[in-house]
Amino acid sequence: MSSFFLIFSFILGTLIGSFLNVVALRYNTGMTLNGRSKCFSCGKNLTWHELIPVFSFLFQKGKCKKCKGKISWQYPTIEIIAGILFAMIFFVFPPTTIEASFNTLFYIFITCLLLIITIYDVKHKIIPDPLVYTFSAIALAKLFIAPDLSFAMPSVLAILSGPILALPFALMFLFSKGTWMGLGDAKLVLGIGWVLGFFMGISAIVLAFWIGALVSVTWMYIVFRKMKSRYEIPFGPYLILGMYLVLLFGIQVIDLRPFFDYIFF
Repeated sequence: MSSFFLIFSFILGTLIGSFLNVVALRYNTGMTLNGRSKCFSCGKNLTWHELIPVFSFLFQKGKCKKCKGKISWQYPTIEIIAGILFAMIFFVFPPTTIEASFNTLFYIFITCLLLIITIYDVKHKIIPDPLVYTFSAIALAKLFIAPDLSFAMPSVLAILSGPILALPFALMFLFSKGTWMGLGDAKLVLGIGWVLGFFMGISAIVLAFWIGALVSVTWMYIVFRKMKSRYEIPFGPYLILGMYLVLLFGIQVIDLRPFFDYIFF
């Protein structure tokens, strides 16, 4: 794949990431996607050159031109992350044929859903049901589509991967009454299991716990060590990060296939 196409993919990702920021911030607020973007501090309508992904934030030094109110780092961060993910998806799953293009579009679409979920979970500490149900439903439906886009009957393990991986999270939610883990995380793992499969899904979950523990402990030590009140840390973004590390880079920290082969075969 040419460098030009990867650069184009990155730029496309930043543009869509900018839109996803708007969707996540307006979701469940009563606001629609109609109307122009505004400064949250003074209500000024933003011009086109104030909406250029990443560059507008840098040129304006992270401040509104009119009121000098600070612009959240969330905007350029999500735009850059979306750009990187889009470029990586087009690189790992290149749309070289019609069949391959379907695969690419599938990963692009669920990436958009997962980025909105990430933003919303970080901001509100909850994963919206409509978004996570859509993600899981699409992931399940994908199992029944063969590489040549014909109908395919998936294996029993492929179908059960989502429920099996989600079950421990659901039990942690029930036993702790929501203090250890949110039910939204279990619903998210359901879709991740169907996207990655059982074995790769386990690796994604392990990576999520490792990264989540490292980041959370460091963050609490640096920022919240003087705070006496409880601070809720969303786990959904770490699960999504673990999924992409396995999906795009093939990182697999635990491979139980030899064990299963020994037991059952």
